[in-house]
Amino acid sequence: MKRLPAALLLACLLLASLCCAAPPGDTPWLSRDADGATRVHLYFFWSARCPHCQEAKPYVEDLAVAYPWLELHSYEVNGSAANRERYRRMAERLGEEAASVPAFLFCGQMRVGYATAESTGEALRQALLACRAAGAAAIPEEKSALPPGLNPEALSLPLFTLIIAGLDAFNPCAFFVLLFLLSLLAREHSRARMGVIGGVFVLCSGLVYFLFMAAWLNAFLLIGELRAVTAVAGAIAIFLALLNIKDFFRFRQGPTLSIPDSAKPALYRRVRGLLAGGRWPALLLGTVTLAVAANSYELLCTAGFPMVYTRTLTLHALSPAAYYAYLALYNLVYVLPLGLIVLGFVYSLGQRKLGEREGRLLKLLSGTMILGLGVLLVAAPHWLSSPWVAAALLLAAVAVTAVAARMRW
Repeated sequence: MKRLPAALLLACLLLASLCCAAPPGDTPWLSRDADGATRVHLYFFWSARCPHCQEAKPYVEDLAVAYPWLELHSYEVNGSAANRERYRRMAERLGEEAASVPAFLFCGQMRVGYATAESTGEALRQALLACRAAGAAAIPEEKSALPPGLNPEALSLPLFTLIIAGLDAFNPCAFFVLLFLLSLLAREHSRARMGVIGGVFVLCSGLVYFLFMAAWLNAFLLIGELRAVTAVAGAIAIFLALLNIKDFFRFRQGPTLSIPDSAKPALYRRVRGLLAGGRWPALLLGTVTLAVAANSYELLCTAGFPMVYTRTLTLHALSPAAYYAYLALYNLVYVLPLGLIVLGFVYSLGQRKLGEREGRLLKLLSGTMILGLGVLLVAAPHWLSSPWVAAALLLAAVAVTAVAARMRW
């Protein structure tokens, strides 16, 4: 029996890990706290430029203080494109239109407008009380086992990050350069030299990739949550995916995202020139230079993943620190296989090259996954908020690649 590539093995492990997590659902209306008491979630959308919003805001905040069971989620929409998109998505799920503020969404209903505390405010308070009374019996007791503050929606983005980054980690271009470098280092039979140079190369690769993704993130945040921008990003992802899939069937024929043959001699010279220097300062500086040069080609191999991921990230209302924390998590997962390759070479002092068949299968796996993500960005971007959609795409990509691995092409 033929062994499946390591990419398929890790993909299956990622998929299996999802089965152990609590299934994420839609935005929660009700939950239970650590003591088992019912909590009502109130989503309040307002604008700093809206006079009625300014009148409603202190009343709503006082309600949250008066009723500890009321979980207030307050979103200012004028200064945040992400909050506007959140409002649009939530209203759409309720069959409503996010046309004006202030808006109050709770218990599967949406109320818009605010007049006075005695009229609109009191009606809102009574509705929230009725919601809690009716919902107390509607929540299964086992939900109280969830840790305080943890809701199903909060699980979606971390798992989505692990899935996409885990698949992006199997970058054939990154593997090609690193394996060639380590193969030459293995001839010197120095584990310390191999470990340090390989580790610096992996660290610099992750840093360059992080900066690349940060540029995508800031570009999308600057542009805002325009639907057309999301559709264009999806169309670009589909184009890149088709190029990767083409490389599986017609390797080195026509346009490609692989490292071009014309660029490989220059990379080879850089690697050999690096190893020719005997002093550590020159070795480390040369390794950094090589990593930057190599990553200029590596970024093209799976450019669709960071673009799709950063666009999806901007569809969530997060703080700047949270955005960069997710990018850091993504890149930690991205460099993990590269780090394991370095450790494997240090341990065995062996020589290994990425074969053409393995490279083609990695192209097919990533291309199939990016294709599905691109289609979703164009047709239904809100589906990307669920990691189960990403898991389904991953499963489909693994299945297609597994079938292709057993066939002769």
